[in-house]
Amino acid sequence: MRAGYGEKIRGFLADNTNPILLVDFAGIKVFEGATVDTNILLFSKEKNEGKTLSVSLTKDVQLGRGELCQYVQQHATPSAFTTSESWVILSPIEQSIKRKIEAVGKPLKDWDIQIYRGVLTGCNEAFIIDEAKRAEILSNCQSDDERERTEAIIRPILRGRDIRRYGYDWAGLYIVYIPWHFPLHLDPTITGASEKAEEAFKTSYPSVYNHLEGYKDILKKRNQAETGIRYEWYALQRWGANYWEDFNKPKIVWGEISDRSKFAYEARGGYMVEATTFLMVGCHLPLLFCMLNSLLLEWLFSKVGTTTGVGTVRWKKYTIEQLTLPLFSEIEIEFFARCVASYLDGTLSTSEFASNTNQKIYELLELTQDEIDLVENLYLRGCD
Repeated sequence: MRAGYGEKIRGFLADNTNPILLVDFAGIKVFEGATVDTNILLFSKEKNEGKTLSVSLTKDVQLGRGELCQYVQQHATPSAFTTSESWVILSPIEQSIKRKIEAVGKPLKDWDIQIYRGVLTGCNEAFIIDEAKRAEILSNCQSDDERERTEAIIRPILRGRDIRRYGYDWAGLYIVYIPWHFPLHLDPTITGASEKAEEAFKTSYPSVYNHLEGYKDILKKRNQAETGIRYEWYALQRWGANYWEDFNKPKIVWGEISDRSKFAYEARGGYMVEATTFLMVGCHLPLLFCMLNSLLLEWLFSKVGTTTGVGTVRWKKYTIEQLTLPLFSEIEIEFFARCVASYLDGTLSTSEFASNTNQKIYELLELTQDEIDLVENLYLRGCD
């Protein structure tokens, strides 16, 4: 219904059938042992009238045997599923909220931002190290120059589990950041695993080389279609070849799988992120940080996002990019920027920051009290 891989089949059904009834089980685990989202779709082979009766069953709906038909009759609302875009079931009040967002917003993919996945090591035990191992590697450096070079490639790293709503709790871990063909990774003439690059690495970074050599057998077995062919055994499996410089910029970071909206603003550009994590760079990051953590956008994502089938949400690049976010005036954007600055310097507590930004969003979108209550009641149910 909402996943990117379902776009073609949604388009086919919208163009070639008339969807009559859609029942979405909304992440409820229907089949024992199968972590899949389930729905029932009834359609006829005729022109699409754009009047599909649709209903979503949440986990707090308890139905006895034979009661599904009655529930559908009482709660189904008409929806127009006429394109390949996500098929989202909304009540009239939810449709009103969505219209208000869309009236002043645009999909995130059309903002001046870029979203990337963090680095993939292929062997975390070799590349992700703690403070003690970092100190050991640095102490084994043979000169001050080598130590300085080595320090520059051992970077603090955030994992998905380290990120919480509005912030992060660094676990004291580092990544040994080794691009393909390092340290000759900026040489465009090198196109595959390079003995020249390995010799330069061994000569310039002997302490790091010796550390990774202890994992050589494991590292050589990673992705055997590429390791030792496209890149050297000692390099990361994916290092962000086309966006590695963006790791050093201010960014919003979040984990792919979470039960809640958890976006952090890493303002210094000091942290790397690993493969279970996404990063966003570009314009208006303070505004986006406020919006993505807001109760309103958490509610919206619960409607348009995809789930794992076991109660958690997948905050993937595709679904995040499809989110329509309000783009306010420069004066209003500055308000959110000031709030973020006050939060980061400790002037505002987390609860004060959340309250100020959520209330401002409601005000700017002119939500009614009933609409606010719907958004916040969903949030409170999620806390139970």
